[in-house]
Amino acid sequence: MGTDIRRSALTGIWRQLPFFLWLIALWMLLWGQFTVLAFLTGVVVAVFVTSVFRLPPVELSGRLNPWWLLVFLLQFLGAVVKGSLVVAWQVVSPRSQPGVSVVAVPLVTDDDLIMAHVGVTASLIPGSLVLETDRDRRILYLHVLGASTDAEVEAQRRLVQRWEARLVRAVGSRAQLGAIRASQADVRTSGKGERS
Repeated sequence: MGTDIRRSALTGIWRQLPFFLWLIALWMLLWGQFTVLAFLTGVVVAVFVTSVFRLPPVELSGRLNPWWLLVFLLQFLGAVVKGSLVVAWQVVSPRSQPGVSVVAVPLVTDDDLIMAHVGVTASLIPGSLVLETDRDRRILYLHVLGASTDAEVEAQRRLVQRWEARLVRAVGSRAQLGAIRASQADVRTSGKGERS
């Protein structure tokens, strides 16, 4: 009996470890410091948050693809730099009046964690911000700078859907990966049908 309790406790800790590490990283990003002191205070805050605010355990897919995770991180950093430059140019350019739109982005996967990661990713890239999430219908609503025409709105929608696909390739389950692949095949098929 004692080993079963110990084993289930270790399993619970192992399942919560990514969330715990994410809280520490978030704390360090919040303060903009990557020091030992910031790490230690992040540990204290993470322990406090996870012990006082008991959340249901996060069910992870159990799948991690390091290559696609690296690709995601590099593309994300590039998008942040590009977004910063574009927004800066829109601010200082006297002729530029960037259009704004609220864009509804339907997601393929039905997973709260992937939806949250896609929303955070889209919000961290300058020029877009998540206004609302419709969890039941799996739709993110974003406020987007520089999207005033139908083509620009559709390009922004596809961009966010590509972020979802990248995240699923990096950390999604095999079922989610299959759904993403099927969705991309449908888009390619419908695109060919429209051109013919």
